[in-house]
Amino acid sequence: MISVDNLSVEFGAKPLFTDASFVINDKERVALVGKNGAGKSTLLKILAGLALPTHGNVNRPNEVTIGYLPQVMRLTDTTTLIEETEKAFAHVRQMEEELGRVNQQLAEREDYESNDYARLIEQSTHLTEHLQMMGAQNRRADMERALMGLGFQRSDFQRSTGEFSGGWRMRIELAKLLLQKPDILLLDEPTNHLDIESIQWLETFLQTQANSVILVSHDRAFINNVTGRTIEITCGKIVDYKVRYDEYLKLRAERRESQIRAYENQQKEIADIKSFIERFRYKPTKAIQVQSRIKQLEKIVPIEIDEVDTSSLRLKFPPCTRSGDFPVICEDVAKAYGDHVVFHDVSLTIRRGEKVAFVGKNGEGKSTLVKCIMGQIPFTGSLKIGHQVEIGYYAQNQAQLLDDNLTVFDTIDSVAKGEVRNRIRDILGAFMFGGEASDKYVKVLSGGERSRLAMIQLLLRSVNLLILDEPTNHLDMRTKDVLKEAISEFDGTVILVSHDRDFLDGLVTKVYEFGGGKVVEHLGGIYDFLQKKRIENLQELEVKTSVAPTTGKPAEKTESKLSYEQQKEYRKKVKALEKEVESLEQQISEFEAAIHLIEDRLSTPEGASDPDLATRHGAFTRQLNEAMEQWEKANEELEQLNQAHPDA
Repeated sequence: MISVDNLSVEFGAKPLFTDASFVINDKERVALVGKNGAGKSTLLKILAGLALPTHGNVNRPNEVTIGYLPQVMRLTDTTTLIEETEKAFAHVRQMEEELGRVNQQLAEREDYESNDYARLIEQSTHLTEHLQMMGAQNRRADMERALMGLGFQRSDFQRSTGEFSGGWRMRIELAKLLLQKPDILLLDEPTNHLDIESIQWLETFLQTQANSVILVSHDRAFINNVTGRTIEITCGKIVDYKVRYDEYLKLRAERRESQIRAYENQQKEIADIKSFIERFRYKPTKAIQVQSRIKQLEKIVPIEIDEVDTSSLRLKFPPCTRSGDFPVICEDVAKAYGDHVVFHDVSLTIRRGEKVAFVGKNGEGKSTLVKCIMGQIPFTGSLKIGHQVEIGYYAQNQAQLLDDNLTVFDTIDSVAKGEVRNRIRDILGAFMFGGEASDKYVKVLSGGERSRLAMIQLLLRSVNLLILDEPTNHLDMRTKDVLKEAISEFDGTVILVSHDRDFLDGLVTKVYEFGGGKVVEHLGGIYDFLQKKRIENLQELEVKTSVAPTTGKPAEKTESKLSYEQQKEYRKKVKALEKEVESLEQQISEFEAAIHLIEDRLSTPEGASDPDLATRHGAFTRQLNEAMEQWEKANEELEQLNQAHPDA
């Protein structure tokens, strides 16, 4: 589908990569890997046709469609969420408009036997079949599935896109891209702004519904589950491994060992040649041999070794004081903004030395509880911080607190103590600040670079309770390994807010799940939790299909056949109930949208002091509850009818 021939990209004196050649075939799912700055994002832009290589060609057939999701977007639209998402079907609307024009001509013309009329019929048939093949009639359902799979609620559908944060805007663009179903998807860090449930939904979508995929991701579990081929950019070259990421790591290690052995042999050969030249340079009888060795030396092509795997660097937290047995105790903690309850009745105890994860959909209160623990926001209930607890906190906006006027090296030197000061260059190298990058001023760093620098600062401080809020968003896989090993060996207590399953795997022994205003404790690691959640969901599914909704007893199928009149009455009842359910769903969506808008206003200082807003919120909430009760009742009646007469 895409053929890359002898591609080279140069910025300044040193090329990013040279002589890259590979082919992406239909239904292939490819991981594009390499250290930060290797040229992964640049290569995706070239494949998308948004940038040009210095040399070489990218061959794309005209009929091949490409969808590209960059890491960063500047968006200015002001439509509603559902209207913006529907832009993914602009080509479908054009076809529908064309079909409408063709059918209008067919209705108005009377030259039924003419060639033009036959051509119009053929065109109408072709457009109709094409629209059916594309599933155009199901686009509303497809939009809802994609948006809800990526974490949106029905109540969000009528909200203006301008109300959403940058991370949620990226989800909108991702939804639009997936709905377009291009022949090739180019995804640059698609999981950065997704929670665990949304990542799992995206995995399933890419596995089952996408065509060809090329993705850049630092989420190891995600690329392992999605891709079956790994293309690496290393030492300015492209190396193509026809295996998934985990197997690539093994092959890469073997390749590097071979490179090291070949390099050592080559260095020995070079040393022997140089020794011969120096030894016999001034002996006339050896002049011919010396000249031969000099030419031999000039022809040697130096063997390059793939970039050093910095995950081998061991980084340890400095020794910390011993805290009390229970660094964090919450009893009936609750947090609300106006009438909007983020969570309530949260009771949990974190013991000294425990490493726990806070997981759940975005907006369910993970970061809010962290802020309560940090004492940054008020709450109700009892929250106690244990004896001699010293907290090290990494927030998602931590990078904004760095001193712009310091260099990268000076920023770390100011907090490093003891023997660590002798290893600052190594530590900076592990976090991709090697060489000249360590002399950059903080004010010129990108957002990702600032986040990594803030992480290094935290790792060098002596604390006994670490609270890390999405610490891996801007780290590559090798750097995450450095951080994970350091946290694993840390003898203090750790609270991790993260969606990165691979990072949490083997690191945490307890998971706190946030959702629906509650915080539920799950013992075990992250995959124990995910497996348990899948089992629970399957059990819920079985209960829904095997238990009657009103009695709770197994539903019994009836074998009795209905008469014509009974069938007619039955279908009439079903139709009326379906219409009622549809109407109630529309009401519920409208009430939820209204409540959401009021809650947004209540979260502002001005809104919180407006009694009229609180009154309206209460009224809409009562109406929503009534509509929900009616909807449940109508659904139960409909389900009972369908179960009683499945063949009617």
